[in-house]
Amino acid sequence: MTSTDAAQLRDQLADALSRARTFTHTEATHRPDGSYVVTRRGATSSGHRKVFDSFEAVVDLFEALPTTFTADDVGRTGLSGSRRHILVWHVLEHPEFSCELRRRQPLTARKV
Repeated sequence: MTSTDAAQLRDQLADALSRARTFTHTEATHRPDGSYVVTRRGATSSGHRKVFDSFEAVVDLFEALPTTFTADDVGRTGLSGSRRHILVWHVLEHPEFSCELRRRQPLTARKV
């Protein structure tokens, strides 16, 4: 195998391992290094993105939240600014998380 072929194969493997998924309000990417990135859909600023060590870290954060939670509750876990709202929207949209929208103002979700 040539070095060019090896580089192309490496890039193809990285693309295959990096899975992106688009939802209504958020986008999520599983990176090849195992990290999980939640982004506000269509945003270009890093202020609208949160990188987690893994998807399991998001699951753990969700499990630590109360049954009914707001962006303020998410903020108590260490997330700040608009990232709190992005995470609430993400767990509402992602099928892995069993919760539903209770109110838009303030943004409130409830585990089901």
